[in-house]
Amino acid sequence: MEQIFRLTATEIGYKISTGEVCPVELTEAYIKSIKSNPNSSSIFTTVMEESALKQASNAKLRARHNKRLSKLDGVTISWKDVCNMDGVATEAGSALLKNQVPNFNAVIVENATKAGLISLGKTHMTELAFSGLGINPVTETPRNSVNSELASGGSSSGSAVSVALNLASGSIGSDTGGSVRVPAAWNNLVGLKTTHGLASLYGIVPLCPKFDTIGPIVKSVEDAANFLSAILLDKRIKLKKETLEFKNFAVIETMFLETLDSEINVTFENSLQTLTDFGIQITRLSSPIVTDAMSLSSAVFSPEAYGTWKHLIETDPSKMYPPILERFRSGQKVSGPEYVDAWRKLDMLRKQYLDYISQFDAILAPTTPILPPRIDSLLSDNSYFSEKNLLALRNTRFANLMNLPALTIPTNSNFCGLMVMGKPFKEKSLLKIGKSIEKIIKN
Repeated sequence: MEQIFRLTATEIGYKISTGEVCPVELTEAYIKSIKSNPNSSSIFTTVMEESALKQASNAKLRARHNKRLSKLDGVTISWKDVCNMDGVATEAGSALLKNQVPNFNAVIVENATKAGLISLGKTHMTELAFSGLGINPVTETPRNSVNSELASGGSSSGSAVSVALNLASGSIGSDTGGSVRVPAAWNNLVGLKTTHGLASLYGIVPLCPKFDTIGPIVKSVEDAANFLSAILLDKRIKLKKETLEFKNFAVIETMFLETLDSEINVTFENSLQTLTDFGIQITRLSSPIVTDAMSLSSAVFSPEAYGTWKHLIETDPSKMYPPILERFRSGQKVSGPEYVDAWRKLDMLRKQYLDYISQFDAILAPTTPILPPRIDSLLSDNSYFSEKNLLALRNTRFANLMNLPALTIPTNSNFCGLMVMGKPFKEKSLLKIGKSIEKIIKN
């Protein structure tokens, strides 16, 4: 079964369809791996053994009678602990929500179940999803799957680590400023941030309702497409062969490329050269739209996050990790008129940006400007934590501001993801492009 674990979710699904893999035996093997992993309690908030085996038994019967519900019927999945599951605590990494148990499933959980996915459990995350580092001294901190001394990235930290350590075939996280893409990049995985409004957020613990999105953290771009198909219950998302011969890509040479760690800079330029050598046209641009939009971040994210959680935070702020509390409370400094004006400017910049990049099929950038920092350094210095947190989310945040779908693809260097940004609600086109880029980079 060790060899099976190394396969992508799509490959496992295919083997279930041919009878080579039994969903029950597969699920039992995953549960055994979780139980035997000494760090599983810092990755999973809960493991749903009984219900997972029941789901697997049903998947086995469907496979036997050729009635599988999707390509991923019988494949395992973990869920970030912002997703409501009937009868299972949803605490979103916060002591403020301890023992909060919903009596219904989030829509995306319901959809994934209808697609036949096996829910193994829920995963740890950063507090209320308001950090890109993956550090959470209030509950648990999942450690980086490549180097346990390093941060795993957040806020969907446990989701990424569970997939990277082969404790689940794929996972669903949330992304408000980079919370799917950062942990995916820092654990050498594929992560997809969807367009806001594409997937239902009903039953998802909010952070910033105008920016929150849901997306998969997986081992391949094809997995991302199939998991997206499952949570949307949309069987039209299929990745046929895509040629990049007539595609136009761009690199916007603004803050995306500033103060990059040297390894990330070298890897990004090497990736661009690889694509260029393959015959792909890449245009380098420069536009104030990026910096103008990024300058609005503090005026839109923090006040919305604080407005969403003030009522609960201020009942007992001592329960929160100080750097996260400070970040929420920074939203107090933004007045109502400032917030409204920032959104007016942001809406205008979104239109300008789409006009500016209209001739391009995708925009390329390093997923993060920094490599994952050491966990002990982050925990020992709150100012260092805040500095690295802002840097970790710097590049990814732009796609949230512009409401773009964005994909991070692993490169040949640890932690150095390549981000591909598309156009709103064009996930299918983005995934096709991403699959072709993935193949070129791997080879």
